Amino acid sequence: MKAQITLFSEDQPTCQLFTGHIGCGKSTELSRLKAELLAEDFHVVYFESDQDLEMNDVDVGDILLVIARQVSESLEASQVNLQLKGFKAFLQEINTLLGSDVTGVEVKIPKVGEFGVKEKQGEYSLSAGIAKITTRAKNSPTLRNRLRDYIEPRTKTIIDVINTELIEPAIAQLQHQGKRGLVVIVDNLDRVEIVPKPWGRPQPEYLFVDRGEQLRQLHCHVIYTMPLGLRFCNDIVRLTNRFGVEPKVLPMVPVKQRNGKECEEGMARLRAMVMARAFPKLASAQRLQGIGEVFDAPETLDRLCSISGGHVRELLAMIRDWIMVEGKLPLSWAGLDQVIRSRCNKIRLAIDEEEWKLLRQVHQNQEVSGDDHYRVLVRSLFVYEYYDTQGSWFTVNPILLETGKL
Repeated sequence: MKAQITLFSEDQPTCQLFTGHIGCGKSTELSRLKAELLAEDFHVVYFESDQDLEMNDVDVGDILLVIARQVSESLEASQVNLQLKGFKAFLQEINTLLGSDVTGVEVKIPKVGEFGVKEKQGEYSLSAGIAKITTRAKNSPTLRNRLRDYIEPRTKTIIDVINTELIEPAIAQLQHQGKRGLVVIVDNLDRVEIVPKPWGRPQPEYLFVDRGEQLRQLHCHVIYTMPLGLRFCNDIVRLTNRFGVEPKVLPMVPVKQRNGKECEEGMARLRAMVMARAFPKLASAQRLQGIGEVFDAPETLDRLCSISGGHVRELLAMIRDWIMVEGKLPLSWAGLDQVIRSRCNKIRLAIDEEEWKLLRQVHQNQEVSGDDHYRVLVRSLFVYEYYDTQGSWFTVNPILLETGKL
């Protein structure tokens, strides 16, 4: 993703999609990307979209408003001053729209002069104005629908205002400050719920396929995280055409190869990660020498890494549960077995017989189809995806192998 911005399209807007299993380390990778782009003299705006959006009910207008807020807030902090006449008029119209009783409760929206917090120089704060709107909209379905009814027919106009009053002037000023451009990273959009819109269209397909053309119309570099399940939907070709790029996938850290043999490189990376958490101030070689202080045997650490399937968040969660069970170091093989049994029983209760049939097929064939049931298995972390020189392949969560049902 960095190369697409810094090498191939520095002066032209780009729009990229990033996906992977929830908890596999996407946010960590995006934070690393942000640091690298900052080092390359880009102005980077990174934010977690679920802090501003109700993930059960998201529309393109909501996303655009949140992007405008986050970008303007970052620019204000960097002393980038912009003329925002169109945005002021837009917020004033929303004030008129929302400044009335809603479900019997008066919702007081400040007038446009109050929407933006007055800065020391008496300047208008766009970010504060939009924040008042998005906060109320997130917490009120009624307000959200009324705001959406207003924004939807004006989406093109809003995009034009964001580009002409916010992004383009900002890039010009940033370049005057020595910056190479503006990059917006929208994290956690992969967490939008798979719920149908009122007309029946699943929310992820609606946002990224049906409305993808509008998401990519911002005149700066943008990276969106998207739900992994979209890679298995019937609209994947349309989605790729909408954005003009293939989604970038962050795979799981492999603990085994396709042939069932241990993946030495992946296991080594997981061992190093665990020991870095245990001894953050030591050098890599010294950390590994301390395995005996944390675990009763190296084999115990290896079992932890293997049973995690390379899912970083699950691995760390198991360590947390393990420490709660034993309450002391070194952590034992028996304690890990107890944690594995507990997690295994919890997951098993969530799987019905039809899903077990699908899981057996994945276990045997190492493949996943575009069937909606398979998407549920992937989203539920019952199935993991890995990559090698031959492409992607799938296997069931190693925890499920402990059930004896596969």
